[in-house]
Amino acid sequence: MRFATIAFTILFCSVYAFAQTTRPASRATTRATTRPSASGTSPDSVMEQLLKPTTTQPRPLIDPPTGVAIDKTSGAGAVAPHAPAVAVRREGTYIIDRLGRLGRTPDGSQAQFIFDSDGKTLQDPPMILLPNLKLTVMEDAVKSTNAYTRFKITGVVTEYRGRNYLLVEKVTVANDQQRL
Repeated sequence: MRFATIAFTILFCSVYAFAQTTRPASRATTRATTRPSASGTSPDSVMEQLLKPTTTQPRPLIDPPTGVAIDKTSGAGAVAPHAPAVAVRREGTYIIDRLGRLGRTPDGSQAQFIFDSDGKTLQDPPMILLPNLKLTVMEDAVKSTNAYTRFKITGVVTEYRGRNYLLVEKVTVANDQQRL
């Protein structure tokens, strides 16, 4: 049995190798052409036009100011009286396992995360939540319980025009620590 397997393998390999070496060479079907195209310009002239330097220089984008920005929802923009002005968190900062609840912006157009704090220092202004599947799960949990639902979230902070936004990466219900 072993001899038959080895003989079959050698026979198959030799037939395959013979078929590979006896194929006729194929002719190249693409050729470079310098005759004008249907538009009347030759490929060489098109290439020359593409390689010519442009006369107008592109303007670089201006970086946003690097100073410390104040969050628009803190200080005079806060709901609580005499709230301190708080700096905006830098983009790329992570929020890890913070407690809070889901709310809406004053105009009701966007979901925001309202952090639980001690109620005295008011150092954590709400952050607008960026739409993703985790936000959908949070909204569904609030609708299904129809009660005050607290969440423990982890996510990355972004910054845009004096406000912080939060992209939620992990969320759990803080009441029973069930992960969503």
